[in-house]
Amino acid sequence: MEESSLISKSEKFLNEISKESIDVSQLDDFEEFKSLYFKLDDRLSTLHTLRNQMDLQGYTTPFRSLSKYGNTTSDVVSLEEVSENSRHNQFFRMKANAKKNILDRVKSAIDSHQIAIGNLEQYGYVKCESCYKKYRMNEYKENECKCSCGSEQFSFKINKDNSYRLEIIPFLPLSGNYRVHMTQFSNWGRDSFKKVLNLLKQERKGVVKSISLVIKFKDENNRWIRKNVTIDSDHVDNYEEEVRKTYGKNVRIEVLRFHRTKPAIIDDRHARTALAIGYVKYSEKLVNEMKDSIFKKRISDFKRLNKYNDLKHEIATKKPTFIDEHDTASLESWRKTEFEETCKKLKFMDKFGNLNRSLKRDLKIKENIEKSIFTNIAPTLIIWDIFRYYLTTSHNNRKITSGPFPYIRVELDRQQRKIFQTTYKKVIETLNEETNLKLIPIPEMDLVLYEKFKLEKLIKNTKMKINYPALGAGLIHKTTEIPIENIGNALNINNSKIKKEIKNIETIRKPKTEKSKKFLELIKK
Repeated sequence: MEESSLISKSEKFLNEISKESIDVSQLDDFEEFKSLYFKLDDRLSTLHTLRNQMDLQGYTTPFRSLSKYGNTTSDVVSLEEVSENSRHNQFFRMKANAKKNILDRVKSAIDSHQIAIGNLEQYGYVKCESCYKKYRMNEYKENECKCSCGSEQFSFKINKDNSYRLEIIPFLPLSGNYRVHMTQFSNWGRDSFKKVLNLLKQERKGVVKSISLVIKFKDENNRWIRKNVTIDSDHVDNYEEEVRKTYGKNVRIEVLRFHRTKPAIIDDRHARTALAIGYVKYSEKLVNEMKDSIFKKRISDFKRLNKYNDLKHEIATKKPTFIDEHDTASLESWRKTEFEETCKKLKFMDKFGNLNRSLKRDLKIKENIEKSIFTNIAPTLIIWDIFRYYLTTSHNNRKITSGPFPYIRVELDRQQRKIFQTTYKKVIETLNEETNLKLIPIPEMDLVLYEKFKLEKLIKNTKMKINYPALGAGLIHKTTEIPIENIGNALNINNSKIKKEIKNIETIRKPKTEKSKKFLELIKK
């Protein structure tokens, strides 16, 4: 396929996606769920095909061809040749930028679709009515909606104890237009977006991937030679032996540099951006639904505050005909004067231009609510969802599939677990009061995860039947002493299942019978 046709084909496909809207309110109906899942999965296959075609045509390094133009071996260059080279360079630079931009959009669209599909797969599965075999949605689609027993009758089941957030799917940049989404945030939404990105970029302690050395050694003619050498990751632990093996025993190391890799919690830029956009846009929707209720409880005169904000916005967008719109200074001066005069008439200000005390106090309260609550809703939700994902899944499950978080680390180290040290208690209280979301403030979430990862190592390679959602709930209770009823309500897990897994935790940690002790010894080996 020609380059120009591939770009136009990709743009057309992505633009068609951007025109479609997604409704997740009816996904408890299997036909609605199936239709959305199949549509997203088919789109993802098409996007992968486009990405592969772009890789084959060199879209990953589009500016490489520019080095072929503009260079000449001749000492004398005519003006016509310089002008011709400049035109060629500009033409190829435009083509390279077009390749880079469309590949960037396709990558973003792929990650966004993976997030959406991951959430749907966590949400529901199908069960054969004849043999009762369970199928994940990808297996169901691959088998052309038929069971291995030949039956085509299935029932739809919802995983209430899994980690998913279907509400973010309509807000994901599914067409790869993440830059457009980023320009549409509210003032506090931009701060929230930065916070979420910083959380997802939390890096683990660096692992040495290569070593650069400057060495000095004697050649065959007994002359000292200085050389730059790079040792790859396979030999970083015995780099001295490797250097001596190649350059002799008398080699001297003059300079030594360690190059480390620091993988983030979600180690992909487009996945981090898509998740941040989805959660922040969803949090803005929540705020629009509950902000009036929040402000009315805490602000002395809510109507006056709204009138003041509407006036401010109205005058900030006014463009009087008697002032040239390019004369910025005069326009801003007029707007300021107009705003103050109107505020004085409405008694929002005194004759000296000072704001009414109670209005000033209300504005300060509004600003504090936006900073302390609205800005932290998206970080609170994504921290809770990632925490719940790690807590309610097995190590093998996370290794095979990343669920709603593409490119997420299978396990977190101490540095990465730092993001769970912040508990947004005020935000959680507000969400529980104003919405149907069920969250609980968990102190030392990082410690709970540490205990979970430690427990996974103990039960590795065993045939123990573990209910991992209930196991995670049991760990919360054992670590924090939060009542089982509260944990079960927040995680949608039956209390009896949690109590059963608590007994398993106690048996693994401190076996009482001889049989249990022998079993634990076998596990440790």
